[in-house]
Amino acid sequence: MRFSVFTAATPEWEPAEAAAQIAAIGWDGIEWRITDQEPADPPGFWAGNRATWPMTGLEERIPEIARITREAGLEFSGIGGYAMAEDHDDVLRTLRATAELGARQVRVRMPEPGAADYRTLAARTREHLAWAVEQATVLGVKVLVELHHRTISASASAAFRLVDGLDPAHVGVIHDLGNLVIEGQEDALAGMQILGEYLAHVHVKNAAWRRTGEVGPEGDVRWEAVWAPLRDGIASVPDYFRALAEFGYDGWVTLEDFSTEVPLAQRLTDDLAYLRSCADAAAGAS
Repeated sequence: MRFSVFTAATPEWEPAEAAAQIAAIGWDGIEWRITDQEPADPPGFWAGNRATWPMTGLEERIPEIARITREAGLEFSGIGGYAMAEDHDDVLRTLRATAELGARQVRVRMPEPGAADYRTLAARTREHLAWAVEQATVLGVKVLVELHHRTISASASAAFRLVDGLDPAHVGVIHDLGNLVIEGQEDALAGMQILGEYLAHVHVKNAAWRRTGEVGPEGDVRWEAVWAPLRDGIASVPDYFRALAEFGYDGWVTLEDFSTEVPLAQRLTDDLAYLRSCADAAAGAS
C-alpha cells in the first residue's frame, strides 16, 4: 500500500513547494488537482488553491508538471480531474494528459441529481462513461468514478450500476471514506465487495455532522456536514483499513484532509503517521 496527497488539501503551497514538502514528509506520491478555479485571498481548498494546475493551457504545462513531480521523487497516484462526463472535449484532454504524464488514472466527474429523472440521467451518463472508457483504452489509462455526495455515484451500489459491464482495466471506482459520511454510506467491506474488480483507488478524509442552530418550519432540527481531522470524524479510519485489508486492497491511498484545526505541514505529517499505523495494524490483524 502506498500513500499520496491530493493537492486540493495543500492550498497554501505553490506546486513546486507542495511537491517538495509532501516528499520531505515521506509521502510516496501526489495527486494533482487540475481545474480552472475562482481567485481567492487567502487561498482556499476550492478557490485560489495555489497547488492547482489550471485546465486552461493544460497541454503546455505537462512538461512542468512532470518535472516538478519527478524532481521531488514522487509518483503519480493519479490525476484529480474535474472534467464532467458529458464534456467529451475536456475528458479527452485529461485522458491524454494522464497518458503523457504516465499517471495511469484520472477522475471524471459524475453529474448531480437534478430536474431529470435519476434513471434517465444515469443511463445518459453511462453512455458518456462508455465513450470515455473507449478513449482510455486507446490511450492505455483508466477512468475513475468517485463515490461523492450529491452526485449520481454517491454510493458503491450506485457507482457499480454505472460501471458494471465496462472493462475494469480502463474504468474503476474511487472509494472515499469521508464522502460516504455525508451521503451513500454502506458497510465499508460490503461496498468494496460490491465494487469487486472495479475498486481501483481509495481516498481518505473524515467528516462529522453538527447542528446549524436553525430549525425547519415544522420544528425539525437542521444539520450540516463539516470536514474533520482523521481521528475526530464519524468514520473510523482504523476500521476502514481493516476492511481494506480483509478485501485485499493494496493500492494507492490518497489523503484529502480538509480540516483546518492544525497547520498544514503538521497536519500532513501526523496524517501520514496515522494512516501508516492504521494500515500496519490492519495488515497484522488480517
